[in-house]
Amino acid sequence: MARAGQFTAAHQTALAQDGCAVVAGFLGADEVRRLRGRIQELLAAFDVADHPLTTFATGERTAGHIGDEYFFASADKASYFLEEDAVVDGALTVAPARAVNKIGHGLHIVDPLFAAVTHSDAVRGIASALGYADPRVLQSMVICKQPAIGGAVPLHQDSTFLHTRPLSACGFWIALEDCTLHNGCLEYVPGSHRTAPIARRFVRARSGAGTEMVDVDPVYQSALPVATDAREAGTPQQQEQQQESVPIEVAAGSLVLIHGQVLHKSARNQSQQSRWIYTFHIVDGACHYDADNWLQMPAGAELTRL
Repeated sequence: MARAGQFTAAHQTALAQDGCAVVAGFLGADEVRRLRGRIQELLAAFDVADHPLTTFATGERTAGHIGDEYFFASADKASYFLEEDAVVDGALTVAPARAVNKIGHGLHIVDPLFAAVTHSDAVRGIASALGYADPRVLQSMVICKQPAIGGAVPLHQDSTFLHTRPLSACGFWIALEDCTLHNGCLEYVPGSHRTAPIARRFVRARSGAGTEMVDVDPVYQSALPVATDAREAGTPQQQEQQQESVPIEVAAGSLVLIHGQVLHKSARNQSQQSRWIYTFHIVDGACHYDADNWLQMPAGAELTRL
């Protein structure tokens, strides 16, 4: 019998069939407590005085995307990005610790506690079971989804943002608080990784300023197992209309694995309870990582080997 928190063949089947799999009890209560303590330290250390007040633009209110130097230089740092509703006319509307949307995108590099979770034997075992030849870690971050102002994240596919050829992204999403419909849990469209190709990419703008979405020839992800091959091209909006999103309500310590092509989102947090999670992605180093991806390591550095 599999122990609590262990990745099993049933999880692998769920990931292949549905595009998401939940591994309950992946982290124990003590691990969750230590990570939450570290987040509290990071939030207490946030200094607004020398911060550019860069918000995390979810697309909820605007078609624009962030892309200042603070954002582009975050691949190997613990940088702070703010809730859109926390900044009005260049000033914070809430206390600094309550303004932070996420901290990233290099926690697996600079923070020992988060690095230990990312580089654990359990994570390596999952990557191996999924067939990664040379798993590389990127885009590690804490997402706070603050009470009352935590912004919605619209329907999207991770391989739109972390593009390799062939596609190879997989998300590891770990709840550090109970995640429910009330505080903005994950929602996804089951099986959409088999029917919705990657047809757009989020890249550094050709103009050299900021980021942009560009259309690409539709492509399907082959680096992760897929149950069937019922491929029907369609936009994310069309896919969601065909099948309703399903909420993934999980307890603290749970791991949600997210196929790079599955459509998923989260609603605005309108409750008085935060929704802290730690997430990172892996891609296969055997695949080509595109030079116009928004996330690039500093000169001379490579994506971190798992």
